[in-house]
Amino acid sequence: MKKDENKTGVSLFSQSDFLIDNDPLEEIFALNLGDFLSEHLISEDLAHKIGEHNQKDKKAGLKNQLQELISIYSLNKTLCILNFDTEKGYAIIASIANSIAQMVDTKICNIYMAKEYAKGLSESEMQLVLAGASTENQVPGFNVDSESLIAQTYLSKATIKNESAIAISIHSASQNIGVIEIKNSGLQNEFIELVESIANLFATSITLQSQIDETYKLINTEDSDIKDLQHMRAELTALIGDLCDYQQIFVQNLANAVDTKGGYKVSHSKNTAELARKICKQLGLNEKTTDLIYYAGLLQNIGKITLPESIFATNGKLSDEDFQKIQNHANVGVNLLMNINFLSEVVPYITYQKERVDGSGSPEGLKGQSIPFGSRIIAVADAYSAMTSDRPYRKAMSTDKALSIMKEEAGSKWDIDVVNALSEVVK
Repeated sequence: MKKDENKTGVSLFSQSDFLIDNDPLEEIFALNLGDFLSEHLISEDLAHKIGEHNQKDKKAGLKNQLQELISIYSLNKTLCILNFDTEKGYAIIASIANSIAQMVDTKICNIYMAKEYAKGLSESEMQLVLAGASTENQVPGFNVDSESLIAQTYLSKATIKNESAIAISIHSASQNIGVIEIKNSGLQNEFIELVESIANLFATSITLQSQIDETYKLINTEDSDIKDLQHMRAELTALIGDLCDYQQIFVQNLANAVDTKGGYKVSHSKNTAELARKICKQLGLNEKTTDLIYYAGLLQNIGKITLPESIFATNGKLSDEDFQKIQNHANVGVNLLMNINFLSEVVPYITYQKERVDGSGSPEGLKGQSIPFGSRIIAVADAYSAMTSDRPYRKAMSTDKALSIMKEEAGSKWDIDVVNALSEVVK
């Protein structure tokens, strides 16, 4: 048994050296009502036997927990945040390069990885290997002692630019993984921050995968120690927490980049989201629904990130092709969101935000109450925010004029109750 200095009143089970100590979770589980009712009947010998049995059960339980974690957060799932076309091998990395090139509106994006993370990709002796590229015929690799931008970025773990390119480090707290190179030195800060958030996601996912590989080995070891299993669980959950944080930062940076590309002088996505939240409160919606609608407002235009900036800068009539691209941007945004687990609930709100209450909208011609309420709120908030913001091709409307237009179309295009709530919160 533990020494006498243990406080009285603590369960005999939780005091047993034969159970798992140094784990606050185990102490919590041990302190249950059944222990208190029966512990005065339990001898030390019986506690020893129960401890050995529970230890076996605990080991199996820990292995099950670890198995569930690695099944959810394996590499081909965590890196699908950018809606890749394939989940096989290094094609994922090529898809990242293509996605970044499309988002920042450039032709060339290369991803170089340290050789230990790029096994099987190249027979070259280079220490940094080209793992994915948006175009063909790129430099296959670099050594870290070279004067190249790639080597400098890798060693410094920083973002560095020269006259022709920007290089962004891919690293986590424990691992230096590689570099993202973009052949466009004139990127705005919003786009650089977006790529940096992707690099953080990438690095955390790779680090998590390394931890998962070690976890597999530990799970399949018959004589694995319980403390080792507990330590692995703590490491995995910490990395998963980091991954979730970087996902949210990625989404925020994506929204900022969309506003920049769309030509908004203020944060249209944030304004729409904040206005949607006020409308929700005016309508008396609960906190969870309000939060989901807020996120939908923040993210509802992220599909525009894949459109060329020239589309938004034009003062003339759009071509049929460009108009179709803009019409389709919501679908692109939904596809991006489908692979961000913690935001999947906002997808219906975004999918149906272009519906009209008279049934003449898209994509499915839903009518009235059949349109998700969140979609109706986002549609009103987005339209009002757009009308009252300066754009490259027109000045902002006044509050009165925007409300007048929206009230005229309430009942046909927009939900009357939502428009009435809007008029109350913008007065």
